[in-house]
Amino acid sequence: MGVKQENGNLGKIVPVTDQEIDDEIDLKAKKYLRGEGANLEVLKDKKLKGQLAVREELYGKSAKAAAKAEKWLMPSEGGYLEAEGIEKTWRIKQESIAREVDISSSKKQYDIVLPELGPYTLDFTSSGRYMAVAGRKGHLALMDMKNLSLIKELQVRETVRDVVFLHNELFFAAAQKKYPYIYNRDGTELHCLKEHGAVLKLQFLKNHFLLASINKFGQLHYQDVTMGQMVANYRTGLGRSDMMQVNPFNGVVALGHSGGTVTMWKPTSPTPLIKMLSHQGPISALGFHQSGHIMATAGMDKKIKIWDLRKFEPLQTLPGHAKTLDFSQKGLLASGTGSYVQILRDSSSGTHHYERYMTHSMVKGYQIRKLLFRPYEDVLGIGHSMGWSSILIPGSGEPNFDSWVANPFETSKQRREKEIHSLLDKLPPETIMLDPSRIGSVRPMRRREKPNKERDAEVEAAVASVKSVPLKNKTKGRNKASKRVGKKQEGILRAKRPYLEQQMKEEQELSQKKQRVSEAVKLPKSLQRFAKKKMS
Repeated sequence: MGVKQENGNLGKIVPVTDQEIDDEIDLKAKKYLRGEGANLEVLKDKKLKGQLAVREELYGKSAKAAAKAEKWLMPSEGGYLEAEGIEKTWRIKQESIAREVDISSSKKQYDIVLPELGPYTLDFTSSGRYMAVAGRKGHLALMDMKNLSLIKELQVRETVRDVVFLHNELFFAAAQKKYPYIYNRDGTELHCLKEHGAVLKLQFLKNHFLLASINKFGQLHYQDVTMGQMVANYRTGLGRSDMMQVNPFNGVVALGHSGGTVTMWKPTSPTPLIKMLSHQGPISALGFHQSGHIMATAGMDKKIKIWDLRKFEPLQTLPGHAKTLDFSQKGLLASGTGSYVQILRDSSSGTHHYERYMTHSMVKGYQIRKLLFRPYEDVLGIGHSMGWSSILIPGSGEPNFDSWVANPFETSKQRREKEIHSLLDKLPPETIMLDPSRIGSVRPMRRREKPNKERDAEVEAAVASVKSVPLKNKTKGRNKASKRVGKKQEGILRAKRPYLEQQMKEEQELSQKKQRVSEAVKLPKSLQRFAKKKMS
């Protein structure tokens, strides 16, 4: 609706016309287009011209559909801190932000002090509504973040190293002194997973319903929580590790080791898919971007590196140390060490060149253990030695939620329906791979598998000529049916032999040619150590 004002008097409210809506959608569609369209007039091949015209039309339709979805289904827009003049966003304090936001947002900024039970770690559900916290001294608590109420808390009276939600807020797993345990929402112990041993870190793969753990002996376990079956149990062979993260794009588990290497695992392979030397010292923190193509690592060499996982090359190296790293839904990177929190932001969208965006200093003496962004909220949860805290980070959360993916306001009936659907859509462990886009594609035929019609026709003709030759009648005992069949088979093999020898020779030449080409191609630095070295 619009308001027209003439001669200083308030006029009637004019409705927005369809033409104005179409113009707005066309304007929004420009950012979803794939650059300028191809110039098809210069093409002489009519078939190619027609195919490209259809492709360009599809690109235009998809961009318009995305623009319509943005206008009608995503009404909220995210915003960041904006500085004026020579002012810097990282100088703005939490007190200044709290004075400017509404009452409901200011309530999300708090500090819970429990010095005798820390340090604390925490985890959020995929919708961001519920939070589980675990203190090192055995304190477990489940909270509803919508109304900031405590659902359940219990004291297990032994060391708790980590906590993670399963597929929804009804179940969570805690890594305790000897074994990990699974509890329900009421705090009742449901299972003791003795096969995992003394677990240091837990992660849950929600699309595959797999609980992954790494224990103090460097053993990686995958357990199916629907059937209770142990899917995989592998020794990493790289010693003790308490750095573990799951790539949200493909479900691959990444481990950080004391030798400065990062290994990536899947449950169907006893050896790591990728083993990359990331730092010159032990890995202290890991984090994955929501897209799954960007990884951040921190090491004891006082460097934070941003990696492109499509090429396994570092995009940026930042000075500094971090004990914990986490990416938000909108791509902000939080790093924490000691009592200091730093938020980094991509300076120009898409380049992944990170610069300082916000900073926050805790009370002197607080030692940060874990940072975790709350989904669909501009909130960062901090677990530290004296309890846990929450601060406001404008622009960190996705402003529009999809109720089919994660609904912060779902009812118990919707939760049951979602649980059933997710069980029906559960993916098998075999679907975890570095490039999940290969699933459903057809493997191209190898060169030796491609049929050669001319050669096949020559082989068939040679076999037919051998079969048509009549066999001589021999003396009694040498003219048996079995001997006649054997002689025919020998003749067929004799006729096929030259063609098979020629095929083997061609395959050998092809393999030698491929080897020469691969030696000529220069590998990227991260993969050169895997290349076969020439014997001197």
